[in-house]
Amino acid sequence: MSQKSHTVAGTPVPPNVINWELAAKTAASLAPAGPDLSGSEISAAVENLRLMAEKSVPHVHEISRLEAAKDLHDSEVLVVDRASWAKANTQSFAVMMDPVLRALAAKAATSSKSNSPAPGSPAAAISASVTGAQLGGALAFLSSKVLGQYDPFSALGQSEPNTAHSGGRLLLVAPNIITVERDLKVDPADFRLWVCLHEQTHRVQFAAAPWLRHHMLGEIEKLGELLVGDSENFGERLLESAKSLGRKNNSPANSGRDSAAGGTPESSRGTLLDLLQDPAQKAALSHLTAVMSLLEGHANVVMDGVDQRIVPTVRTIRQRFNGRGKDRGIIEKFIRNLMGLDAKMKQYSDGAKFVRDTVAVVGMDGFNNVWNKVENLPTEAEIHNARLWVERMGL
Repeated sequence: MSQKSHTVAGTPVPPNVINWELAAKTAASLAPAGPDLSGSEISAAVENLRLMAEKSVPHVHEISRLEAAKDLHDSEVLVVDRASWAKANTQSFAVMMDPVLRALAAKAATSSKSNSPAPGSPAAAISASVTGAQLGGALAFLSSKVLGQYDPFSALGQSEPNTAHSGGRLLLVAPNIITVERDLKVDPADFRLWVCLHEQTHRVQFAAAPWLRHHMLGEIEKLGELLVGDSENFGERLLESAKSLGRKNNSPANSGRDSAAGGTPESSRGTLLDLLQDPAQKAALSHLTAVMSLLEGHANVVMDGVDQRIVPTVRTIRQRFNGRGKDRGIIEKFIRNLMGLDAKMKQYSDGAKFVRDTVAVVGMDGFNNVWNKVENLPTEAEIHNARLWVERMGL
C-alpha cells in the first residue's frame, strides 16, 4: 500500500494522514517472537487450524440455528502470523477511518485555527509517519494477544474486489493459539475447535445480516465526524484522560472501586473512550457498544453451547481459559486499560447475558430476529435488560 495514495473502493484517499505501510512494518518489527516451532510443526498446525475452522461450521449452525452457516463462500479463512495479523488490521483501519480522515483533512485545509500541517507538506508526511509508528506499536502489543478475528471490512478496501470473497476474512493467529494452548496445558485439537467456534460465529453473523458491515461503517463515520467537529478540544481531553489514568493506576483508593459502589465501572474510566463528552457522541458510541456487545456475546454463547460430545475437554478449557490474566504486570495492565481492552471484555459478558436471557424467553429462533434488519438491533439499555428488547419486538 503506497504512502502517496491508496484506494478504498476505487476512490483516492487523502495522503499523508497515517502512514499505514509504516504502521504494518513497525508492528512486524516490534511484535514478540512466537513459539519455537520447526517448519513441519508450523505446517501441521496451519493445516489443523484450517480443518478445525471447517469442522466448527456445522456446530455453529446447530447451535445458532442460522441458515447462513450453510454457505460461507462469500468470505475466506486465513491462518496468519502476528505480522500478517497486524498488516491485515492496518488495511481494515484504512477502510474504517477513511471518512474520518477525509473530514479531518478537509477541516485542516479550511480552518484558520487548525494546528494540523497542510496536506502534502513535509510536516504532514512527518506527522503521518509518527502516527503510523504509534499505531504500529499498539498493533504489535495486540498482535500477541488476539487468537482470532473476523474482519468484515477488508473487501471494501480493494479497488478490484474478489467477488468470491466479498464478505470479508476470518483470521486465525496461529502462534497465539499455540502459545495459549501450551500455557493452559489443554488438548490442542479441542482448544482450536473451541476457538474456531467463536470466530466462525462472527463470520456467520455478517453472512446472516449482510447489511451489518455497511451499517457499522456508517455509525463509525458518524462518530468520527462528531469527533472531528470538536477537534479543537480533542487534544486537551486526551491529555486529561491520560492524567486521569495515571492518577487511577497510582492510587490505592481506586483499586476496589467499581460500578457496584455507585461509580463508573473501573474498566471504562481513564480510557480513550472517556474523550467523548458531547451527547451526540455518547449516543453514537452507545449504539456501537450495543452492537459490539451483541456480536461478542452471541459468539460466546455459541462457543459455550458446545458440550463434551463436540469438545471432550471443554470443561477444563473453560476453567483454565477464564483464569487467564490474573498475573498481568503493571505495564500490561496500563496499556490494556488505556486502550479499553478490559472494557471490551465487559462487552462479552453483557452481550452474552442479553442473548441467554432473550433465548430463555423466546427461544433461539425468536432471538434470531435481531439479524433481520437494522431496526432490530438492541439498544445499550436493552443489552442490560433483554425484556425491553423482547417487548419492543412484540415477541
